[in-house]
Amino acid sequence: MSRAVASNRTTRSYLAFDFGTRRVGVASGNALTGTATPLATIDQRGGARTAAIAALIAEWQPDELVVGVPFHPDGAAHANTARARRFARELAERFKLPVHEVDERYTTVEAQAGGAADVDAASAALILEQYLRSLS
Repeated sequence: MSRAVASNRTTRSYLAFDFGTRRVGVASGNALTGTATPLATIDQRGGARTAAIAALIAEWQPDELVVGVPFHPDGAAHANTARARRFARELAERFKLPVHEVDERYTTVEAQAGGAADVDAASAALILEQYLRSLS
């Protein structure tokens, strides 16, 4: 891999989403530090989700997006698995950015155990950090 490609890969910025039927947690991060920061939680009610996500994407200008996809503890898919994957496809189509899916099992439990004030945004940060670790 050329130095330019390696350098570009390490400076990429991301927004991550913890999709839920009532709320979507959002976090930002980058591959250079390998860390993520909880940003906000978007309420699904009222139909303002798309506008709120568009505003965050315009503000943060990420290179790529990451979506947490839930599974049962045994790895089996369930109804929310399909919903999260549909959400990921919608993001890719609407914003024309690469979207990566990450297994988000136990991120909410981990965020709660860590005492997060905003569990959904903290879960999104954990999802993004998991993705960033997979890059190395």
